[in-house]
Amino acid sequence: MKNAFCNKINFIEKLSKFSDHWSPKIIAEMNNYQFKLVKIKGDFIWHDHKYTDETFIVLEGDMVLKLRDKDIKLVKGEMYVVPKGVEHKPYAENECKILIIEPRGVVNTGDVGGDYTIYKENWI
Repeated sequence: MKNAFCNKINFIEKLSKFSDHWSPKIIAEMNNYQFKLVKIKGDFIWHDHKYTDETFIVLEGDMVLKLRDKDIKLVKGEMYVVPKGVEHKPYAENECKILIIEPRGVVNTGDVGGDYTIYKENWI
C-alpha cells in the first residue's frame, strides 16, 4: 500500500508483519522522503551515502552506529543523523527495531553492494 494519506500508521502493527533482519520496509512517504522500519541484529557492513544524510530512530532495543572515529550508542527514544558521505556500520547485539528516514531510492548499502543490498522497494 503506497502512501495512504489520512491513514494512521501503527509501528507495532507494522513491525509484527515481518521478522527478517536488515531488510527495510517502507511504511510511508513524505515529499521525496521515505520512512522505513527495520529490524537489526548483529553486524551490518561499512558503507556511506554520498549524496544524502540518513536518520536512525530507535523504537525498541539498543544499537551502535560505528563511525570510523567513534561509536554512537542509541537506545529506545533516541535518534542520530549520519551526515552524507560519512562511513558507518550499524550493529545490535540483540534485536533492535528502528525507523530510518531517507530520500526515496537510497540503496541501504550505498555503493558497496553485497548480500545485504536491497534494490526493490518493500512496502508494508
